[in-house]
Amino acid sequence: MSLAALDGLWWVLAFLIPFLLVQRWLHRELQAVFLLLTRRPEIALGLFSLLFFPGVLLHEASHYVAARLLRVPTGGISLLPQVLPDGRLRLGYVETARADPLREALIGTAPLLTGGAVIAFLGIQYLGFVPLAAQAAQGDWDGLWAGLQALPQLPDFWVWFYLAFAVSSTMMPSSSDRQAWLPVLLGVAVLLAVALLVGAGPWMLAQLGPRVNQALRAVSMVFGTGLVVHTLLVLPIGLFRRFLNRVTGLRVV
Repeated sequence: MSLAALDGLWWVLAFLIPFLLVQRWLHRELQAVFLLLTRRPEIALGLFSLLFFPGVLLHEASHYVAARLLRVPTGGISLLPQVLPDGRLRLGYVETARADPLREALIGTAPLLTGGAVIAFLGIQYLGFVPLAAQAAQGDWDGLWAGLQALPQLPDFWVWFYLAFAVSSTMMPSSSDRQAWLPVLLGVAVLLAVALLVGAGPWMLAQLGPRVNQALRAVSMVFGTGLVVHTLLVLPIGLFRRFLNRVTGLRVV
């Protein structure tokens, strides 16, 4: 197996970067819409956080359960939104005691793992995104368009679509969640370098490569699902925000 066969990595990058960009765009549009509708920042903040509550609940519960499983003491828990001094919006938090970098990294990554599992389950079981992905990969654009038009006819489609939106919007680890990633990644990089120096590279690529690639493809499906969900929402929400700009004569800066 060659490095070129690890196509899962390229699929992850192809979906992750646009997903993050579209997600940020959609969040800005939603905040602007709520502010234009209410003209009260505190009410707009409350509506914005309420929209994402299922995802926030899963995010913070993942931190809490991971910490308990790893025997890291927990402190205060909040699901209420808060504007931080640097201007960032925090929708919730779980206080945990300091631990070794590995356990802190696992606790910080937990929402991405649980959120990714939920998104994959919804995309496969209820949203019908797997056939759409196959049609897109094959270049069957007519079939893809027909499949997209048929999505709302699926049972309880909008319920599952909303849950996929709320969870995918909140599953990414925050900056504080990622603090322990650097030392862990450096440790992994050192181990890989040592393995390559002793000549274990070809064996690792042949034995572990297929499993790693399969995992990366699964991750790419999660980000791809999130990208589709956010893209389907960002254009109508953006148009509605422009409509409100015209009607109210106001703009959100």
